Amino acid sequence: MKKLIAAAALVAAAGPLAAQEVNLPDRLAWTAYGTGSAGYNQSVAIGAALQEAVGVNLRVLPGKNDIARTEPLRQGKVQFSANGVGGSFMAQEGVFQFGAENWGPQPVRVLAANNGGTVGLALAVAVEACEKVGKPNCEGFTYADMKGLRVSWVKGAPALNVNNAAYLAYGGLSWDDVERVEFGGFGDSWKGMIDGSTDAAFASTNSGRAYEAAAGPRGVYWPPVDGSNADAMARMQAIAPFFSPMIATVGATIDGTDGIPTAGYAYPVLMTYAEQDADLAYNMTKAMHMFFDGYKDNAPGINGWALDKQNFQWVAPYHDGAIRYYKEIGKWTDADQAHNDNLIARQASLMKAWEELKAEGPDNWAEAWDAKRREALAAGGFAVVF
Repeated sequence: MKKLIAAAALVAAAGPLAAQEVNLPDRLAWTAYGTGSAGYNQSVAIGAALQEAVGVNLRVLPGKNDIARTEPLRQGKVQFSANGVGGSFMAQEGVFQFGAENWGPQPVRVLAANNGGTVGLALAVAVEACEKVGKPNCEGFTYADMKGLRVSWVKGAPALNVNNAAYLAYGGLSWDDVERVEFGGFGDSWKGMIDGSTDAAFASTNSGRAYEAAAGPRGVYWPPVDGSNADAMARMQAIAPFFSPMIATVGATIDGTDGIPTAGYAYPVLMTYAEQDADLAYNMTKAMHMFFDGYKDNAPGINGWALDKQNFQWVAPYHDGAIRYYKEIGKWTDADQAHNDNLIARQASLMKAWEELKAEGPDNWAEAWDAKRREALAAGGFAVVF
């Protein structure tokens, strides 16, 4: 059974060429980060809006890390994922955990993304830890001061770990300069911030875990990022090209202030696989924008899903169904299409190289794939990242 809704008023808000109906299944499922994360909280708010508008029941499956969020999508157990840069860009690239022999480059496709510009994605430090380097209350503390501190490493979460490496690089450091503390999931890393088993962990500034830690005895501090520091930004973006400097005005210790200078990128990213039904992708994309008024302001940072904040030339390509909707409302340009085509060609190049290497069956898989991947990208004229 399908849910249909006449949405003339909503159509007027979304655009004059939008179709008159949103057609979705009675039940939808997607994955998100664990409970308490920004991705989970926003997904629940979006689900409530879908329930009210069209009677659709959205089930949100929490996942501890990138693999846990992407595997149900790969298996077809969920239709979509409110994923991060790990399950989108890094999965596309076939790197880190996605470079394992049972994974490889994934044909990911984007529907929409939260590009709010108010929520940072940063490596936080426990205020208590600043005292270890002689800076009580974190006064004057920068990422360069993290040398020797304990930094969280989340198993199966390449995005989180690369992001931490990028922030360390901003400060002129690497994993060799800090003590790596392993955790089984995102939530566990923030429990460690509270119980004292780690000194630093990554999150969106509006994560429920960050608010919880900020209210705890150790506190939370977001060291500043100076976007005008060209050398530091170059070090950061060499590891994580998706980062950009910004001012975060929403989040733990930030709400009600003028904001803090940090860095960020699109999160969450609503994505699926290329083979997902185009009509379903079309209607899901349409619902995200047509029912925006039903979920805006209902979770911290959620307003970044707004249509005017979408970036159609990001690091992962959009789904054909989503493109159909954006074309309908006059938002998709020839330049967007050219960028998208190039990204799909990049994916094809990586997947071809993967299959060739699988046929060769090298003993040293990780080293062989790293070399093969870089060779394929360079030969295709694509930027070599990672």
